[in-house]
Amino acid sequence: MAAYFHSVTLEKDKCMGCTNCIKRCPTEAIRVREGKAKIIDERCIDCGECIRVCHNHAKRALTDPLEIIKAYPYPVALPAPTLYSQFSHKFKVDQIIQGLLNLGFFRVWEVARGAEIATQVLVKYLENHALPKPVISAACPAVLRLIQVRYPELLEHVIPIESPMEISARLAKKELEEEGYPVEQVGVFFISPCAAKVTSVKNPLGVKKSQVDGVIAISDIYGPLLAQLASTASGSIQPRASGAGIGWAVIGGESRLLPFNQTLSVDGIANVVRVLDDIAMGKLKEVDFIEGLACMGGCVGGPLTIENSYLSKTRIQNLSKKYGMSYPEVAPEFACSEFFWTEKIEPCSVLVLDEDLALAMQKLETLDEIHKALPGLDCGSCGAPTCRALAEDIVRGLAVEIDCIFKLREKVTDLAERMVELSSKLPPSIGKPR
Repeated sequence: MAAYFHSVTLEKDKCMGCTNCIKRCPTEAIRVREGKAKIIDERCIDCGECIRVCHNHAKRALTDPLEIIKAYPYPVALPAPTLYSQFSHKFKVDQIIQGLLNLGFFRVWEVARGAEIATQVLVKYLENHALPKPVISAACPAVLRLIQVRYPELLEHVIPIESPMEISARLAKKELEEEGYPVEQVGVFFISPCAAKVTSVKNPLGVKKSQVDGVIAISDIYGPLLAQLASTASGSIQPRASGAGIGWAVIGGESRLLPFNQTLSVDGIANVVRVLDDIAMGKLKEVDFIEGLACMGGCVGGPLTIENSYLSKTRIQNLSKKYGMSYPEVAPEFACSEFFWTEKIEPCSVLVLDEDLALAMQKLETLDEIHKALPGLDCGSCGAPTCRALAEDIVRGLAVEIDCIFKLREKVTDLAERMVELSSKLPPSIGKPR
């Protein structure tokens, strides 16, 4: 993979060299070396799982500060539906929108509306295109990267349409341009629960360039926005999104809007990996559609959120009921095809041992032999997540066998026994006859 931007980064000073993160990384992209974690850029999918499990807060997401909106005369906020769930039910959606305007945004364009449009585009696409079953949602950028890195053979299952965030950004700019504002002076900023969204903006898949100009973490905007809500009256602005679009924030929110008989809604990156494993093995062919979200509970469980994800899920469900499940059809002036991907996603071969197939097979045999010789405890003390990962590192020349503490102990024990044996030896001149 060429130069690749990562939103997830490591603060070395805070890293204590524990192995929590290496155990939870779905692509085995982290090693601990010399007492510090090291992220392997080519493997990282920016799912943020390491941010979530790091007790020392050594992992963080690179997002934009709120002040960035001052760089544009007409900044537009794109609040993820998850933002609504971060605040007590006493604060209405219209108050949250007004609060964003009070913070300096010129306009608010709800991403929930983009989700409604994405739903219709998705249905239209599948009416005219045949994809292998099960078809897979492209909504979660971390899952999309996971497929690109770990399951490239499944890319043809992915529905190639833009995310609700990108659709919203495109339409927000178009709307302001049609109203006469210079589009180059319009800055569009996504309010994100998720580190992977930052990466999808900086290094997009499926499109050449993102329409989003910056990503602000929900956790960063929460405090200033809460202060605005305290003094903002309800009822001043009418939200335009329906409960259907808002519902995309939780697992199952996308699936329930689609006309499929068999759908699977899978949350949590480990569970998504298990389902993708099954698809790769030829299972689940009776399933029509799979919605996979990297975070538990869906976007409400994102690592850049503030509120308890279970409480957030309940709030989203309540908002969906309140605002109803009906939403307007895509305006006739919009051709659904304008939201299709324009770029093919190429597989990332970072898990291939060698580009030469014959050499790769040889290395795989060596890897299997090394793996069998290791204890199989997957203790992580070597700095790799599993014994097989250590075997792979050894084959790649990135580690040695005695990185395994048990193999090192075997070597030391053997050496000690030989030293004891040698210490009993005496020169023939003073010892016993041999």
